[in-house]
Amino acid sequence: MKRLLAFVSAAAFATIASVASGQAVAADYKIGFVNTERLFREAAPAKRAQQKLEREFAARDAEVQKLTKQVRDLQASLDKDGATMAEAERRNKERDLANLSRDLQRAQREFREDLNLRRNEELSALQERANKVIQQIAEAEKFDLILQDPVVYASQRIDITDKVIRALADK
Repeated sequence: MKRLLAFVSAAAFATIASVASGQAVAADYKIGFVNTERLFREAAPAKRAQQKLEREFAARDAEVQKLTKQVRDLQASLDKDGATMAEAERRNKERDLANLSRDLQRAQREFREDLNLRRNEELSALQERANKVIQQIAEAEKFDLILQDPVVYASQRIDITDKVIRALADK
């Protein structure tokens, strides 16, 4: 019995000592966190990329809006005057509406696909730049670990997103 009690006491002491030393070692690590969503929303290069995309796709967006208005106007005309039109004229307008609607759907789909492709290219370039900046900050400030989204929780104490945003603005 005495032996068992001594063994349990030794095991408890060893557990407490290892937990205490583990906490002391863990306190020496420097960990950081970067909120990628906020980075893509607030960083100067991200804003410039968004403006560049808006300029690049403005003409195509205007074309899609013009087609949308034409479809709407033709539909309104058919709704208003369709009952009083001659059968052949109504069929022609319905055919025109179907063709125009198909053209509109194709134009919208192509616009979305091209915009998404370009947006992904711009975000990829920004992500590459941000990773370089994060690496520079990590080396300069002696971080052991820097995490990015998705993270379940990160306290403001370890959030270095502002530093990364400022560093990207300087470049």
